[in-house]
Amino acid sequence: MLDSVRVTFRCIFLKNKPFTLCKDKFLNIPQSPGPSTHVPSRTTIIVKRPFPPGLYKEGNKPRMRKRTFYYDFVEDTDIRPDPLIDVVLATYVQGVGNAGDLVSMKLSAAYNKLLVPGLADYASPEMIEYSNKVKADEKLQDKQISVSVERTLKYLQETCLSVVMNQFNEWTIEPWHIRASARKAGIHILSDDCIELPSKPVKGPDMALEGKNFFVNITINKKFKVKVRCVIHHWTANASARLPFVPEWWLAPPEMIFPEDEHVNQDNSPLNPS
Repeated sequence: MLDSVRVTFRCIFLKNKPFTLCKDKFLNIPQSPGPSTHVPSRTTIIVKRPFPPGLYKEGNKPRMRKRTFYYDFVEDTDIRPDPLIDVVLATYVQGVGNAGDLVSMKLSAAYNKLLVPGLADYASPEMIEYSNKVKADEKLQDKQISVSVERTLKYLQETCLSVVMNQFNEWTIEPWHIRASARKAGIHILSDDCIELPSKPVKGPDMALEGKNFFVNITINKKFKVKVRCVIHHWTANASARLPFVPEWWLAPPEMIFPEDEHVNQDNSPLNPS
């Protein structure tokens, strides 16, 4: 028989070894002759006896030995993990989902961030029916943006691509240059049709363009466009003729190739150098 004991004061157990429950020892309550100013904390810790007392006859007192007063730690009810709860969003919530989405979140986070502000409701049968109606509306679905697309747009907006071009041979920036530079940065663009270059061509080699910036537009799901900042770097296989390496080039004040891009640079900070 598992003999569990609930105590209403906090105690400390190390490495799940049994300890004698001693209120004064674990709480460090000062002993003073006057009235105590200690405010007790109503907490619950569950322990169990590794050596439960034996059976005894009715009318007799149980034989309590020293080992009977040792306890094993079972659970501290103050540090239980929050259970997950399903809620249905009533409106768009950034980073969470769109109206009608059924999301699963921790109880405390869902209550404080969604339920109390009125942004969501419990997943009742009525709310599940509302969610199904919203998902069936194709016109509304076309206007909504998924959480993954939202995160991708934000990541691309904060990314700074390094476009490495030949230092001696002539070249003109084309969409496949941007796609190759993005692939080296771990960003896979499936088609060159998703990349929109500046209206004016960028040609080289030109040392005046070294370290300068320009923007390209990348389309996601054929609906959402985001501007991605690119930086020109010249490179050659001849090690003796290479330009000196500039460490942390993405932190340097950006100098734009086209003056009309100066105002766009305020919204595209290079937080993710590539």
